[in-house]
Amino acid sequence: MTPEQARQFRDDVLNIVSQIPSGHVTTYGTIAAWAGWPSHSRMVGRTLRYTPGAEQLPCHRVVNKEGRLAPGWSRQRPLLESEGVQFRPNGYVEIKKHLWEPEWE
Repeated sequence: MTPEQARQFRDDVLNIVSQIPSGHVTTYGTIAAWAGWPSHSRMVGRTLRYTPGAEQLPCHRVVNKEGRLAPGWSRQRPLLESEGVQFRPNGYVEIKKHLWEPEWE
């Protein structure tokens, strides 16, 4: 990935995350695929963690493909619960019920 591609990837990731509606989640892998880099799900996580200003976005609505929350982020679950997101007994999001996919034009 060139520096220009990395900037575009970052911008695409932030744009996608900004659109996730309240009460829904999407996955790192899905965001990576929508951004055109389907094998870069870990880079989505790094982008959200290290981009200044990303904390203003609904980053708490991004989970892994099983619905697992980000490790070490104790505020993620309460934020999701306050939006009505439900969890399975194992602590993972009810992904089938809350998964969001954008409607691209």
